[in-house]
Amino acid sequence: MPILPSEPDIFPAELLDCLDAVEAPGGQWWAMYTLARREKELMRRLRAVEIPFYSPLVPRRTRSPGGRVRESFVPLFASYVFVYGDQQQRHQALTTNCVSRCLSVSDGGQLVHDLRQIHHLIELDAPLTIEARIEPGQRVRVRSGSMAGLEGTVVKRRGKDWLVVAVEFLQQGASVLLEDFQVEPL
Repeated sequence: MPILPSEPDIFPAELLDCLDAVEAPGGQWWAMYTLARREKELMRRLRAVEIPFYSPLVPRRTRSPGGRVRESFVPLFASYVFVYGDQQQRHQALTTNCVSRCLSVSDGGQLVHDLRQIHHLIELDAPLTIEARIEPGQRVRVRSGSMAGLEGTVVKRRGKDWLVVAVEFLQQGASVLLEDFQVEPL
């Protein structure tokens, strides 16, 4: 049981589903690099002023010294919150005292595609492993199962196949163990 319930990690809820998030005039994606452990505070402040954002949160289970299992929700990409908006909204986000620096995303379409895939994996409740760097390998698409349509790179680790779904802009991603899924090369 979590200590606190999970807070929304996306605002508005349909942000990644609408095509307007890629093509709206005057809008742009920004990667806000936060001060240490301030991602959730930045998300709360952005939600309060209705600025669209996404920062995937995943459950993490730990044991206390007394043996009690605790579950908390931590950012998948530490210190990053993806914000969509115009220059004024960017300025509002920077004035929250939570942001260390702001990076402009040059290919918003690719970022939305990557974040949709990460969001889908989290919704499936798949056991994710945070990947700090993307390893070179063959790009594939899952053909069947609940992960059908997801694209990524297959890597071999400890004799097992893992599918790495990447956020190319950050050169980071998450991996999920491939078991009976069929993949096809891209």
